[in-house]
Amino acid sequence: MSERTLLGSSVVPLRLVFLMWLVFTFEFYNQMDLGWLGIRPRTFTGLIGIFTAPLIHGSLPHLISNTLPLLFLGAVLYFFYPRIASVVFLQCYFITNLLVWLLSPRVSYHIGASGLVYGLSAFLIFFGFLRWDFWSLLISVVVFLLYGGIFYGIFPDNPHVSWESHLAGVLVGLGSAFWFKDKQRV
Repeated sequence: MSERTLLGSSVVPLRLVFLMWLVFTFEFYNQMDLGWLGIRPRTFTGLIGIFTAPLIHGSLPHLISNTLPLLFLGAVLYFFYPRIASVVFLQCYFITNLLVWLLSPRVSYHIGASGLVYGLSAFLIFFGFLRWDFWSLLISVVVFLLYGGIFYGIFPDNPHVSWESHLAGVLVGLGSAFWFKDKQRV
């Protein structure tokens, strides 16, 4: 069995971030707005957003604000929990977006990877407190200290921010933590 490395644990998040930057660069150089590929709740055309919304960002600061946490949280997830990392990552990606499509009260386009970021951070925070072992608790505390403040984003205080994605991400991350808390090897 090979040794885990931080770089090796970053492959999945790096690939997603590469796609996010590729899409943003394409939009910028072609002066296009791909916001229509976001999640538009309860519409047939909005279903595509379940797959594409995390790749679309409205501005460079929006893209950067999702890039750094996604790389860090994704690498931590894959490094410390390699057996369940892909399932947790995919749940936080797809189920979060599906919940936004099903439940958001606003019929507007939801774009960006912040739902995934919220899902990963919630999983890493709650998982340690649910498992109650040294390493998981340490990871929880570190992630909480770095990203615990993002939980303020689950409240609808800015009409231009998808608090629904944030809330759905937290719920999916929490649900994933509960789902995997009793698994013997993670």
